[in-house]
Amino acid sequence: MFFHFKDRFPKLNTYWDKYLPFQKRVEAPAKTVLLQEGKISQHYIFIEKACVRTFFNNNGDDKTVQFFFENEGLSSFDSFMNSVPSSFTIETIEPSVIYLLPKQYVTQLIDELSHEPDFAQMILQMTSRRQMHYINEFVSIIRDTPEQRYQLLLTERPHIVQRVPQHYIASYLGVSKVHLSRIKSKLAKGKLRF
Repeated sequence: MFFHFKDRFPKLNTYWDKYLPFQKRVEAPAKTVLLQEGKISQHYIFIEKACVRTFFNNNGDDKTVQFFFENEGLSSFDSFMNSVPSSFTIETIEPSVIYLLPKQYVTQLIDELSHEPDFAQMILQMTSRRQMHYINEFVSIIRDTPEQRYQLLLTERPHIVQRVPQHYIASYLGVSKVHLSRIKSKLAKGKLRF
């Protein structure tokens, strides 16, 4: 959330640098659960090298919500801020290098940054970007077919298709692995029309 904004807000480097020692560097194998659904989030996660997904359990089926990659940060925000059980699990998809910043230090950092004039602008920019992403995702789920959503992944976020295993992409699109294979086959043959 904060450390990946360091380059954009160099005036705040003294704050970023002050909290770097409190981050715990973790090298984690693929399929490492960083936060379990139903548990309370205690850390902000910054990704140095990884592909991470968030998902929830729906009657025994994993439903992938989002993917995160290098230089992105995440948490189960509601859980982290309000000390309530997380609505989803956070899991690494590939071998990862991540940093964990405990909640107490995030809270201290926010308190210190709140006195800086650039802080409000940074938070507004970050919140706006995230909100637009979530609105676009929500609208796409309602408006677009799984085929259209897959095509959007190919054109707008090809790194997901290149790095994420197909069964997670199928879960993200809300289709079975077989249906995703059919979509890919139709695309390859040029038979998919929107």
